[in-house]
Amino acid sequence: MSIWSEAAAVVPTLFSGDWWAITQALRTEGAWVVGTAFTLLGAFLVMTIYRLVPFIERHFERTVMVYTYLGIAAIICVEVVRRFVFSVQEPWSTTFPPVLFLVMTWFGCAYNIKLRTHLAFNEFRTNMPRPAQMFCLSLDAVLWLVFCIIVVVTGSRVTANAADNFQILEGTDNFMKWWFLITVPIAFLLMAARVMENWIEDWRNYRSGEIMIKQAVIGGDV
Repeated sequence: MSIWSEAAAVVPTLFSGDWWAITQALRTEGAWVVGTAFTLLGAFLVMTIYRLVPFIERHFERTVMVYTYLGIAAIICVEVVRRFVFSVQEPWSTTFPPVLFLVMTWFGCAYNIKLRTHLAFNEFRTNMPRPAQMFCLSLDAVLWLVFCIIVVVTGSRVTANAADNFQILEGTDNFMKWWFLITVPIAFLLMAARVMENWIEDWRNYRSGEIMIKQAVIGGDV
């Protein structure tokens, strides 16, 4: 079976609701074709939503970050008191906070791409000619998109496998692991959208003669 026929078989399988079939389909080479198209088209759709609804663009990632952080803090605070004062503890109190922390981390990565506070070696790039700066920024965008595609495909495979095996988060009775795992490809889809936004802004600055590389501040805003 060719990679294109495998890719054609993946799409209807994803809507079948059969986790075993989805798991098998995502293990094929055709999943990379579908994953690439899904990441690029999905990122373009997210970017369009951000443009049409600025409130979402400005607040979505950091809202997820803040509420997951508050959830972690609340669970740890309450369970520390319960453990040392009342000698009782919920079995999920040591497994749920790490899950929330990872959700906060991935969505935080998307937000930091928006702020351009990720590693970029700006000290060197600001001294480069403008064409070289644009080349570096374009290379960044390509590498980020490739990274996002890899995580979307592999993350989807792990998510489908967890759902197919009915994996439950340790310490809980009915919290399925795939409910958490699916946030990984979603977060990297948002990252891909932010990468596209940044590259479009960089191209406009290059064409207009504006400053292309500015010093980013961690914790700042744009």
